[in-house]
Amino acid sequence: MTAETKDVAVTPAAAPADTGANKRLVGVGIALAVMALMVYVMARGFGTDPHSVPFLLSGKAAPPFTMKRLDTGQNVSLEQFKGRPIVMHYWATWCGPCKYEIPVLDAVARQYGDKVVFIGVVFEDTEPNAQRFVRELNWSFLQLFDPKSTIAVDYGVSGVPETYFIDKRGIIVTKSISPFESPRELSAMITSTILKD
Repeated sequence: MTAETKDVAVTPAAAPADTGANKRLVGVGIALAVMALMVYVMARGFGTDPHSVPFLLSGKAAPPFTMKRLDTGQNVSLEQFKGRPIVMHYWATWCGPCKYEIPVLDAVARQYGDKVVFIGVVFEDTEPNAQRFVRELNWSFLQLFDPKSTIAVDYGVSGVPETYFIDKRGIIVTKSISPFESPRELSAMITSTILKD
């Protein structure tokens, strides 16, 4: 008997996978997932109104306060405005956007008259600076001084300008963290939040 030799094909062992490419793909996948999550959270959290932002006091009673008037030095409390809607605006003399927003706030305060209480609150500034500033610009609405920013802390103010919209029940409906550019824009916010009842 003769032994036949067969040609046996030898297959080379599979090459190890390129781990560098796999790591890059995983990294890209994670980055895309994180970006998608951020877009979703921002869209759901902030909505479409650039002035309205979610915050812890939304839908809760406005913290009580007693502050001094800039013009007379008399104390003013939140309790005095019970049953009336309030626009409470935090500002400072060193705040550039606040200066541009003043004519808007003043025009709308005059427009609403007694229907809505407008209150300006000085934030992180000196009383003499604020008094001089208000006199020069002749604001038509009440201005209060929060010397140690304790009321600002109670309200969760993180910077200026910030405007709080408090309904006639004393509930903070929303707040705005950017300046209003026109009376119509501010008026629309008032109508859709604290005067919609």
